[in-house]
Amino acid sequence: MKPRLKEKYNNEVVKILKEKFNYKSVMQVPRITKIVINKGIGAATSDKKLIDAGIEELAAITGQKAVPTYSKKAISNFKLRENVAIGVKVTLRGNIMYEFLDRLTTIALPRVRDFRGVSDKSFDGRGNYTLGIKEQIIFPEISIDKVTRISGMDITFVTTAKSDEECYELLKLMGMPFANIKNN
Repeated sequence: MKPRLKEKYNNEVVKILKEKFNYKSVMQVPRITKIVINKGIGAATSDKKLIDAGIEELAAITGQKAVPTYSKKAISNFKLRENVAIGVKVTLRGNIMYEFLDRLTTIALPRVRDFRGVSDKSFDGRGNYTLGIKEQIIFPEISIDKVTRISGMDITFVTTAKSDEECYELLKLMGMPFANIKNN
């Protein structure tokens, strides 16, 4: 069975974006290629069990196994040595990516306290968008009883869009609840 958002993209979003930006071919229409979820765990330098907990949490949230990320160089002020696990990440593609985006926009984000939409300022100029989440407990897959410490994560949406405007329209049509912040 096809994910709901994948069908929405193929049936509705492609037509709207093709008309709005005057694309000559359907292949020019931007699409989401992958979603990367990254969770930095700074306290993991002293407690190795935090990396395992982070891997379990990301696996529960995404439905895919997460991998640890390692430090590239030693920084003595942070008591950090080279090649020490300091975070976890997972890369989602295909149907799993669409299912995660659907759960994120319809279930998880509305559970954020005082939620008024996500910022429209986090585009990188190349058609990618990064969203920061402060608490992992907004996801229903995480049991609050099992959480040892509240931690956040970065979710990066990598698209084929050539500009921030194209990426913004793509994500907005896919259901991303952007805040209506007026530019001053």
